[in-house]
Amino acid sequence: MGSRFNVFFYKQVRCKYSSTNTINMAETFSPKTQEELKFYVYALIDPRDNKIFYIGKGNTNRIFSHINEAIQNPKETEKLETIRSIKSDNQKVKHYIIRHGLEENEAILLESVLIDFLTYKDFIEISKITNIASGHHSFNLGIKTADECELLYNCEELKKEEIQHKILVININKTFEIGRKKKKILNPIYNRSNIYEATRGWWVLDKNRAKKSDYVLAEYRGIIRAVFKPQIWLQDIENRGNKRWGFEGYEVNEEEILKIYLNKEVPKIKGMANPIRYFE
Repeated sequence: MGSRFNVFFYKQVRCKYSSTNTINMAETFSPKTQEELKFYVYALIDPRDNKIFYIGKGNTNRIFSHINEAIQNPKETEKLETIRSIKSDNQKVKHYIIRHGLEENEAILLESVLIDFLTYKDFIEISKITNIASGHHSFNLGIKTADECELLYNCEELKKEEIQHKILVININKTFEIGRKKKKILNPIYNRSNIYEATRGWWVLDKNRAKKSDYVLAEYRGIIRAVFKPQIWLQDIENRGNKRWGFEGYEVNEEEILKIYLNKEVPKIKGMANPIRYFE
């Protein structure tokens, strides 16, 4: 597509922290990242005026293919000429993933919706939109740069020698997914509106070891996606019985803590089904 759009309608979602402060600009995705992205919808942005000049869909490394096309294809289109002009000014096209983890038909639909929305004449003043916010599950579904996607999925392993605290790791694969599905029938037991609610309870665990934990780490699909500081451990005997425990606390934002744990891959133990793991 050839139209250009002001980048006011969405909020750039930053990856919180990584074990490294700087990364090279992604020109291709690692195989692991490609697998996790599935089909996605993306935007190309001119860094000189921060305007979207192309919306597309694809999988694997489709988002980066336009740069090579501009170099190798002599064809003159607004998209290719824009890329060539950016390169001639010694700058780089910004690559953003709008949504990923999609089926192909979902990507086709989302692409068409975005193109229609951004080109519709009555929506030209989209900078007036002020209630756009990143949604739930944004760490793996929300708007991200290509580099952030690579950081999120091509993760380093959390090594035991790096662990500096007593931590409790909780695998939330079932509670996080169940929370999304069961909400449709408004079952309050499974209504997990965010990653904190999916992590905080209710688990069969060793209460004494849990109470000694400095932090609770939310593991989703093998990766630490959030770090919480438990302030109190409690039971909901009326609804959960006397064998399950949960905590109340807050999400940790301290850089020195997140650098150690966030977006790290948890070492796998073959045959392990227990969602609870202690590192002491």
